[in-house]
Amino acid sequence: MTKTTIPVVGMACSSCSAHVEKKLNSLEGIISASVSLSSRSALVEYDADKITLQQMKEAVNDIGFDLVVEQDRSIVEIERREYVLLKRRTILAWVFAIAVMIICHFSDDDGQWSLILALASILMCGKQFYVNAWKQLCHGMTSMDSLVCFSTAISFGYSAVITLMRASGRDGLDDMSVYFDATVMIIAFVLTGRLLEERAKRATASSIRTLMGLQPKTARLMGDKADDCKDVPLSTITVGDVMEVRAGEKIPVDGMVTWADSYMTAEGAYIDESMITGEPTPVLKKRFDKLLAGTVLRQGTLRFRATQIGEKTALAQIIKMVQQAQGSKAPVQRVVDRMAMIFVPTVSVIALITFVVWLLVGGSEALPHAIVSAVAVLVIACPCAMGLATPTALMVGIGKAAEQNVLVKDATAIEMMRKVNALVIDKTGTLTIPNQNIVFTKADNLPYEEREALKPNAKEAMSALKSFGIDVYMMSGDREDVAAYWADKAGIGHWQSGVKPQDKENLVKALQQDGKVVAMVGDGINDSQALATADVSIAIGSGTDVAMDVAQVTLMGTDLRALVNAVSLSHRTVSMIRQNLFWAFIYNIVCIPLAAGLPYLFGVDFQITPMWASALMALSSISVVLNSLRLKYF
Repeated sequence: MTKTTIPVVGMACSSCSAHVEKKLNSLEGIISASVSLSSRSALVEYDADKITLQQMKEAVNDIGFDLVVEQDRSIVEIERREYVLLKRRTILAWVFAIAVMIICHFSDDDGQWSLILALASILMCGKQFYVNAWKQLCHGMTSMDSLVCFSTAISFGYSAVITLMRASGRDGLDDMSVYFDATVMIIAFVLTGRLLEERAKRATASSIRTLMGLQPKTARLMGDKADDCKDVPLSTITVGDVMEVRAGEKIPVDGMVTWADSYMTAEGAYIDESMITGEPTPVLKKRFDKLLAGTVLRQGTLRFRATQIGEKTALAQIIKMVQQAQGSKAPVQRVVDRMAMIFVPTVSVIALITFVVWLLVGGSEALPHAIVSAVAVLVIACPCAMGLATPTALMVGIGKAAEQNVLVKDATAIEMMRKVNALVIDKTGTLTIPNQNIVFTKADNLPYEEREALKPNAKEAMSALKSFGIDVYMMSGDREDVAAYWADKAGIGHWQSGVKPQDKENLVKALQQDGKVVAMVGDGINDSQALATADVSIAIGSGTDVAMDVAQVTLMGTDLRALVNAVSLSHRTVSMIRQNLFWAFIYNIVCIPLAAGLPYLFGVDFQITPMWASALMALSSISVVLNSLRLKYF
C-alpha cells in the first residue's frame, strides 16, 4: 500500500472537495482518500498494483478538476499562475461591472450595450463557472460553480430576451426591468471573494513554507583534496558525499560529523537545533555525531558525510507529516462534507420554490420580482463558508503546533485531545532523563537525583494538565521506592511501579471502561501497545521510531510544556471550528429568507438584491478564513 499527498487544482467550495473525494474513493485500488479544500490536496492511500496516479488524474479530470501527479509540474508554480489569472479575471470583471452600472443608471441606453458587456464578462471572466458546472452536471454533481452558473444565466437570459424583444419593436415592454448589472456584479463579487480567500489561505499555509525555508538550496561539496570544495545544487548530493558547513550556515542534509573545529573547542562545533527539537541551547557535535538537515552551525567549521538525502531527511519527514495532517479530516468535517453534497441541490429547490410562490402570489406582473428573488437565493447560499469552517482552522492549528514543536499526524487527534481527561505517562525517557555518566556503573546505591534528572519544566507541565481537568497516571518499570520518589517530584498522585508493557495497555483499557478519554505518552517500544490502544497517542521525538510510527502526535525536544501547548491548542482550534460553523450556518439561516423576499409577506419593504447577495456571499467565506487566522497568534 502507498500513501501520498496529491495537489488538487480547481476546487472552490466544500462541494468541490466532496465530489473529488467521492470520485477518488469510488475507484478500484484506492483504500481511502481524504480531500482538503483549505490545503488544496488529496491524502490518498492506494494499491499501486491496481491503480496509478495517472488513472486517478484522468478520473478527476472527467468531473472538472485536476491532480498534479507529474514530476515536472510544480504545484507552487501552478498555484502562482492560477492566482495571477484569477487576479486578472477579477480586475477585468470589475471593469465590465462598473461600465454596465454606469450605462444602466446614467445613460439612455436601451440595454444593447449592457447586453454586449455582460456577455463579454460571462465569456471572458465567468467562463470557468459554466465549464465546471457543465462537467459536474454531466456526472450528476453540483457545486458553488453551479449556483453562479444558474444565477447569472437566469438573470442574463431574462434580460437578453427583454432587450432583444424591445429591439424588434415589441410594445408594452418599457416597464420591464433588465438585470445585466446583477449578472456582472455577481461575477465580479464571486471572483473578488475567491481572490481574497486565496490570499488568506496562503497565510494559513505559512507554517509549511517556514519549514520548507529551513532547507538550503545548495551544499558545499568536498573534493578529493583537503581544501577543494564547490557549491552544488542540493539535488546533486548523494549518500556518502562529504560536505563542509561554516558558521551561520544551515546543514543541507542529514549526516554524520567527520571533522569539526571552532574557537570555543577543538573537539567539535555547536549546532542550533531549536527549529527541529525546540531546544534553545546549541548542542556540541563531535566526530560521529548525527546532524539534521535545516539546523544551523553557530560558530566554527565542520565537515560531515551525508546519510539521508531528499525526502528521507528528518526535516522532509516532518514537512510530509504536517502536510498529511493538514490534509486529513476531523470527524466533524466529514459530517459537514455530507451536508455540502446535498446543500446546492437543496438551495436550487428553494430558489425554484421562491420563483413559483412569487408568481402564484403576484401573477405575471410579479415575474421580474420572482426572477430577482430566485437569483438572489442562488447567489447568497454559499457552501464555501460552511466548507472552509473546519479545514482552515485545522490547517492553521496544525501548522501552529508544528511551530511549537508539536507534530500532529492526524486531524482526529486535534479534535480528541480537548476531550482527554486521563493521561498515562511513561517515566524513564519520557518524564525523566537518565544520567549518562553512570549508565555503565552500578547505580543502585546512588541517591535518586544522581541516577536520573526530571525533564525540564515537567512538574509545571503536570500541574498545568491538572488545570485542564486531566488526571495524570505515571507508569514505571522501576522499584516502588524509585517510582514513588519521581512521582512525588513531578507532582503526580497516581502511579504504578514494576509494570510491564501489558500493564500499561491494561491501565489504558481500564480507564476507558470507566468512561475516560485517555491519552498515552511514551517513548519506547514497550509503550507501543498502550499507545495503539489510547484515544490519543503521543510520542516523544527523542524516542524510538516504533513509538513515533504508532503515535498520532509527536513532541519534539525534552520540554514537556509542549504537551500542555498541544492540549491548549486543541481547545482553541476546536473552539474556532465551532465559531466558524456557527456563523456559517447562521449566515445561511438568516440570509436565504431575506434573499427570497420573506419580509414582503409581513409588509416590510426589504429584500437582498442579487448584487448585494454576491457581496455577502464573498464576505462570509472571507470572514471564516480570517477568523481561523487568529490562531496564528496563539
